[in-house]
Amino acid sequence: MSISDSPVSVMLPISEPDRAQQFYGERLGLAYDGRHGSDEVMYQLAGGARLVLRILPDAHPSPNTAMSFEVQDVAAEIAVLEGRGVVFEDYDSPGFTSVGHIVEGDGMRAAWFHDPDGNVLCLHQVTG
Repeated sequence: MSISDSPVSVMLPISEPDRAQQFYGERLGLAYDGRHGSDEVMYQLAGGARLVLRILPDAHPSPNTAMSFEVQDVAAEIAVLEGRGVVFEDYDSPGFTSVGHIVEGDGMRAAWFHDPDGNVLCLHQVTG
């Protein structure tokens, strides 16, 4: 198996595993895949990918998008996740303004939110 055929693991830093498990499992609805040692919490993602939440209390998340979920309908997914307590960001700058939390452009609709540790997550929908 080459790297181009290999499943991907996305690794994000977290500080409190119980809080992260509540967010990723209950709010986002990801399938829990157990723990690896005492410092990693894992979730299954589509296509054989895996999300690994690594307990790093002193780590600082990137200010950029760490992971994006492609969905069929961004607005519908926002409604579901808001119903579970997820808070979406709004933007108002030239060329980057959200309406109903959604930024549109270049054949894409997208909306951003943060996990409890400040990791930037995104929903995106291909439109063109």
